[in-house]
Amino acid sequence: MTIAVLALQGAFLEHERALKKLGVDFFEIRQAADLTTPFDGLILPGGESTVMGKLLHELHLFVPLKKKIQAGLPVFGTCAGLILLAGEVIGGSVHFGTMDISVRRNAYGRQLNSFYTEAPFEGIGTVPMTFIRAPYIASVSGDTRILARADGHIVAAIQKNQIVTAFHPELNDDLRIHQYFLDSIRARTTVSNSNL
Repeated sequence: MTIAVLALQGAFLEHERALKKLGVDFFEIRQAADLTTPFDGLILPGGESTVMGKLLHELHLFVPLKKKIQAGLPVFGTCAGLILLAGEVIGGSVHFGTMDISVRRNAYGRQLNSFYTEAPFEGIGTVPMTFIRAPYIASVSGDTRILARADGHIVAAIQKNQIVTAFHPELNDDLRIHQYFLDSIRARTTVSNSNL
């Protein structure tokens, strides 16, 4: 299995460290030529979604990545990555728009730019959650399933091949959410192979 990590801006190195600990091959996507390398899943890291969106277009990555996600490429978006995937962004612009969620940017306000909590995550148990100028999911629709709530807000969800968290699992030593993403890829691969 090989995971591509969008490495234009933000916390991509921390995701790479998590993948390395899990013994998974990965590489960075920085330019269109990188898309010629085969990969089984994509991580969209935290950072600044507006900057990422601009760079995705400038580097001619936006259209091919959106097509891959729409075609079923497994993708894991954290914080800004969640915003990139959201079909509606309250107080911001829609980017890929591939997920049936409405997201509120910088939702916790300046007084709570960063905070830490722990809360249950479906299928995993209680996990550490580090929020940095975080969004939250205001609502979900279609076949999107809520995976976690914190402080009364939706902070993780899944829809088919897309998993998102409003927090940064890569900033903690707990690797279970990354493992959850990898397991979802293996499960999809198994189903695809059984249909051949």
